[in-house]
Amino acid sequence: MKKKIFGLLCCLTFWMPLHAQTSYAFQDTKLSDEKRIDNLLSLLTLDEKLNLLSTDLGVPRFGIPHCGHYEGLHGLTLGGPAAWGGRKKTDDGRMVPTDYPTTIFPQSYGLGSTWDIPLVQKVAEQASEEARYYMQTLDNKRNSLVMRAPNADLARDPRWGRTEESFGEDPFLVAQLTVASVRGLQGNHPRYWKSASLMKHFLANSNEDGRDSTSSNFDERLFREYYAYPFYKGITEGGSRAFMAAYNSWNDIPMTIHPCLEAITRKEWGNNGIICTDGGALKLLVESHKSFPSLTEGAAAVVKATVGQFLDKYLPYIKEALNKGLVTEADIDKAIRGNLYVALKLGLLDGEKSQNPYLTIGKDASATPPFLTDAAKQLAREVTAKSVVLLKNNVVSGTSPLLPLNGEKLKKIAVIGPYAHKIVQDWYSGTPPYEVTILDGIRSAADKNTQVLYAENNRMDEATRIAREADIAVVCVGNHPFGTRTDWKFCPVPSDGREAVDRKSLSLPDEDLVKQVVKANPNTVLVLVSSFPYTINWSQEHVPAIVHITHCSQEQGNGLADVLFGKVSPAGRTVQTWVKDITDLPDMMDYDIRHGHTYMYQKGEALYPFGHGLSYTTFKYDRIKSIKQNKDDIQVIAEITNTGLRNSDEVVQLYVSYPNSKVERPAKQLKAFDRVYIKAGETKEVKLAIHKDDLRYWDTAKQAFVLEPGSLNLLVGSSSADIRLEGKVEVK
Repeated sequence: MKKKIFGLLCCLTFWMPLHAQTSYAFQDTKLSDEKRIDNLLSLLTLDEKLNLLSTDLGVPRFGIPHCGHYEGLHGLTLGGPAAWGGRKKTDDGRMVPTDYPTTIFPQSYGLGSTWDIPLVQKVAEQASEEARYYMQTLDNKRNSLVMRAPNADLARDPRWGRTEESFGEDPFLVAQLTVASVRGLQGNHPRYWKSASLMKHFLANSNEDGRDSTSSNFDERLFREYYAYPFYKGITEGGSRAFMAAYNSWNDIPMTIHPCLEAITRKEWGNNGIICTDGGALKLLVESHKSFPSLTEGAAAVVKATVGQFLDKYLPYIKEALNKGLVTEADIDKAIRGNLYVALKLGLLDGEKSQNPYLTIGKDASATPPFLTDAAKQLAREVTAKSVVLLKNNVVSGTSPLLPLNGEKLKKIAVIGPYAHKIVQDWYSGTPPYEVTILDGIRSAADKNTQVLYAENNRMDEATRIAREADIAVVCVGNHPFGTRTDWKFCPVPSDGREAVDRKSLSLPDEDLVKQVVKANPNTVLVLVSSFPYTINWSQEHVPAIVHITHCSQEQGNGLADVLFGKVSPAGRTVQTWVKDITDLPDMMDYDIRHGHTYMYQKGEALYPFGHGLSYTTFKYDRIKSIKQNKDDIQVIAEITNTGLRNSDEVVQLYVSYPNSKVERPAKQLKAFDRVYIKAGETKEVKLAIHKDDLRYWDTAKQAFVLEPGSLNLLVGSSSADIRLEGKVEVK
């Protein structure tokens, strides 16, 4: 009997996973990253290597856990309209989303509107905390730590259907917020990342119609100075080691196989991590771009371009490519090496003795889930309030502007519109644990004796009736972020847009409702709940107060109410130029922004310029106190006084121009900014630093960035069109 037991134990020992009894060099954190990866590559079978060409970083044979991708543009996405959390079958046979709650913030466009670098970093930190939580809860609900965020694409044109996913049109602003987001997602530990930031979509993906076959054409200077700049900063300053290649081509070469992936992003910038395709990109190489006669040849080219992850079916084509000699195992090793580096930084290669400090997240079953904490709720509310842009605020009667509302004096408030009492999540949203609509927020903020009336529309004159009854009307209109239905490539309203659909109009569809409400009650506040700019020329002329807020935030109502009732003085700023007419824009497919795209090359006057936003107080830009130049930067100190009666943030913006440049430069260009809190009556010294590296232009002859000595104009103001102070410096 003892012999039988002994034999059984021997068998069990033999069949136990290797990782349970063996220590490997790749688990040794004292070794260099390169040696650890070399060791793991030497141990992997070909089949295991081929599996690593998927989005799964796991190798079960060695105890390396399964780990894939999350979406996370404005909060971790585990649900929402696109069912990113997966689907499950109900008892009656229906397939429904498996929604896991996460903290949902304003869309990226709204995050950009805060112009608040530390705040954007906090948003990313919250998303990464929740990613670890779901990876490591005792019931192990999800297995992903690679976050597809931020979107580092530039919103060069307001017709772009994915404008909502971008931080804005300016490369410096987007780069700063990209770096903040990357740092928030990955954390500040010297060895380990909390999650991995995978930026989207490299490169120049700002048209949706025909994106699977079109080419974004522009010169190398625009590549370096504009379109690629946020990605460059995300890698070199933020520390991201992952990005997704775009569907489109650059100068007729599809980005999925473009030589710049290896030559520039890896060899120059140092991205030794993941490069992945977008979903369906392999098939598009053959069917849309017509770059290859077969998927086998296409797959081989993708791998040879050092793309190490496919988001769609690839395995049979790679195997055939190996058999035909179109790709080698060495090519596979080179492509997946970056995947293993990301896995190493996430602590997935350490084994059971890992010192990763993030491994404790989610392990305490008694702790409050991170998306239900008071801190998460308060952060969502703060970000929402700070994202609100006050576009207009005129006096209607008396001497004070319409906003902020005096809740104690209002007997009736009419809240009107299709977005007054619903929060619409976009295609890349998760499922929030709760939602506070605008109506909810106003009801909560209003005086207990104030009656709040509501009408979704003007059916049977309901909206105009309650507007007449009320002391103030708040009308909430805008766009539907995924076109009212989840059908792909579907937007029934021409001015709506979404992934795969560009906007055909910039007109506000419900502006007629606004007109009716204003006629019934001149004391009307227009709340634009939108992912895009609109050509609201009539509203700008006739509506006394206009604010902009984006979709999605679970605290949308409270955040907006904080601004409307004056608990928070607005300081959000536009991140895109709002044109007066769609004809003010160049052709949609003209990627040479010098022909009139963005505030840098805009022709004519804007409806709302880049960087525009009003406040409930007034600021006097007193003087430029000092300009100091050293080896690395130019430091500007401006004195600014809050001359009003309310404490408030002010976004101080520093633009530059190059009066004597030998090459074409923008008319003005943002190079520094700061969102500063200034108390009523206080004068504050605002310090702004321009790094000289950010003043360089790309010299195509030298194939290098060059700092051009000479005169530099310094323009300090509250928007690109509202310059209050000017100075000069001779760049050395």
